[in-house]
Amino acid sequence: MKRLILFFMGFVAAGVAYSQQQAMVSQYMFNGLAINPAYAGSQEALNISVLTRFQNVGLPGAPTTQSLAVHTPLLNQRIAVGLLAVSDNISVINQTGINGIYAYRLPLPGGRTLSMGVQAGFSMYRAYYSRLDIYQVDQAFQQDVRQARPNLGTGVYYYTPRFYAGISMPHMVNNVFQRGADLETIRQTVPVIVNGGYVFTLSRVLKLKPNFLFKWVDSRAVELDINANLLFDEVIWFGFSYRASRAISWLTEIQVTEQFRFGYSFTAALGAIRQAEQGSHELLLQYRLKKFAKGVVTPRYF
Repeated sequence: MKRLILFFMGFVAAGVAYSQQQAMVSQYMFNGLAINPAYAGSQEALNISVLTRFQNVGLPGAPTTQSLAVHTPLLNQRIAVGLLAVSDNISVINQTGINGIYAYRLPLPGGRTLSMGVQAGFSMYRAYYSRLDIYQVDQAFQQDVRQARPNLGTGVYYYTPRFYAGISMPHMVNNVFQRGADLETIRQTVPVIVNGGYVFTLSRVLKLKPNFLFKWVDSRAVELDINANLLFDEVIWFGFSYRASRAISWLTEIQVTEQFRFGYSFTAALGAIRQAEQGSHELLLQYRLKKFAKGVVTPRYF
């Protein structure tokens, strides 16, 4: 029985951690590199984003996520490069992914851009079973697991000063992690992500940005996020998000200076888990170097 419980916990943990890399974070609309390598360079300057997320606060071993996204166009404005590092933790299990990113951007008339990107790197899976404080544990769970697997992803991103749309497969390799000599394996999913949004001008000081994200893994695993964000005086974003997997989020983004942006979001589950947890909190800090390309639109809305 204990072996079954531990296996179930590890299986769920790995599944949750992996899905977090894709769309579990709430502020992906301000951190597009996390879901699409073709987003690289779209800020027309060096952009650094640091995000940390505390999910299902109050639950033992609750998931946490930390990520670093760095991207910039090169002097040849058609080429952009980037780096994405994501670390997911749940209980004694950690999964870390590091990817280098390359994007080729094709300028189109009317300030439009079509970008095509690829990313390559690795995923590291680590399970520290020896840290579990459980008596009479099966021998298979007394050994820690450390495994690395390659990753490859791709995406297309189209944007104008007011509109954006993208499709991506950030993890195309169907990796398999072996949990132990006599234990079942964990297979990573290969999601397809589609997202888009538009910025409407409501008044001189108020703008509205509705956007969505759709993620398909298979017929049994489909996610849809619908969001609406209001921008006041080009400084403060307020927004709400509804996740079809039964969660709602409140988001705030503040453009502290032309270079610095700070974001916070709170997510509340709508299912039975709501009785056991205290919500999820997410912090985002972004730095954008001053623009070095003429004709770049400032501020950026996505």
